[in-house]
Amino acid sequence: MSSAAAWKTWEGHVVDGKFPLRQCLGESNGSAVFVTERPANPGQNATLKLASADSATANRQLKLWQDAAQLSHPNLIRIFESGHCGNAVLYVVMEYAEENLSEILTQRPLTPSEVSDLLPPLLDALSYLHSKGLVHGRIKPSNVLAVGDQLKLSVDQVASSVEIDSSRRRRDVYDAPERAAGIVSPAGDLWSLGVTLVAAFTQKASTIEETQQGGPNLRDSVPEPFRGIASQCLQLDPMRRGSIAEITNRLQTAKVATAAVAASPQPRRPVKRGPVAAMLVIAAAVAAVVFFHSRNDHPVVTEPLPASQPVAQPEPKPTPPPPEPTPAKRGRKATDSGQVVHQVLPEVSPSARNTITGTIKVGVRIEVDPSGKVKAAKLTNAGPSQYFARLALQAAQRWEFAPATDASTWKLQFRFRRTSTQASPARITR
Repeated sequence: MSSAAAWKTWEGHVVDGKFPLRQCLGESNGSAVFVTERPANPGQNATLKLASADSATANRQLKLWQDAAQLSHPNLIRIFESGHCGNAVLYVVMEYAEENLSEILTQRPLTPSEVSDLLPPLLDALSYLHSKGLVHGRIKPSNVLAVGDQLKLSVDQVASSVEIDSSRRRRDVYDAPERAAGIVSPAGDLWSLGVTLVAAFTQKASTIEETQQGGPNLRDSVPEPFRGIASQCLQLDPMRRGSIAEITNRLQTAKVATAAVAASPQPRRPVKRGPVAAMLVIAAAVAAVVFFHSRNDHPVVTEPLPASQPVAQPEPKPTPPPPEPTPAKRGRKATDSGQVVHQVLPEVSPSARNTITGTIKVGVRIEVDPSGKVKAAKLTNAGPSQYFARLALQAAQRWEFAPATDASTWKLQFRFRRTSTQASPARITR
């Protein structure tokens, strides 16, 4: 397949007699990605990638995909099936992702809080791959994917960790410099991670390889601790790039330091007493002295009532009528027991809503007592932003349910979009 445009002609075809090619999501000279569905899950989207391969590399690529299909990690895209598709064309069917990081970066950079949420799942996935003797080989924003509530790395380019691989050459700045010589290693993944980290803040990575005193010259738009992490990853010497454990330790240390600063008491500012305040203090003191002397000069005498005079009894207060039933309770049927009677949606500021691209999903698990009040709430999926996670958790705590004979557990799914906020409850059966 020599032309990127030629891949578009595959739309509408059925691969291997069972995978219909629907929309083409993207193409290059060597490959193209389509939306499809699997016979085992009709109506559920999957991703199918077509790739050119000659006879010398086809079997090797299929073996890598078959090995990748055996990987099991929550932050790695799953591979379902792979095989031949016509002359010199291979296919691989993978888990469908709603969006990728590159789509967000075309609209805006990430915030430090979002990058703090982004790095741990990527580091976990890389650590898992490296422990299996594999390298990712192509970390970049377009390969950082969102599947439901999770961030995942693609795996269709995963390769064995070998010293020299002449078939894998450097294509862009995301590939480590040593890839020009065909060297593939875990250190190359760290370089790619560093470039992706810089791109998350700057929306581009064109200045990565500028060096100063033997190290990269990162712009001030990359805050700490991420600038230090990127500098560590972007060393030209692969031996100086450190390890995933060191990067994780940097993140944890920075998180603890930030929490300590937030929890430290703020110094109290001294109260300045001006002339008006002094006059008020003096006036209060004078009033107290006058009151004290007036009490001593005119003591209060309590005389007993005459025996013939009955003691007056207070009139009984009328009993108030019972309160009217609230609209939520009036006319409630037995089938309404335990159901939602009051939803609370998070209030998102306009400036925060303008930063949303696509859909931000936050999951909250709540425990409801028999009276219908939420007694506990816990995040099950914080999503990419602590700000929206906090809003969802606060809103979930204010939901109300119809009284029931037993306590219940619910999962609330909040979906934040630029134009709206939605929530859907689902009761969890025990």
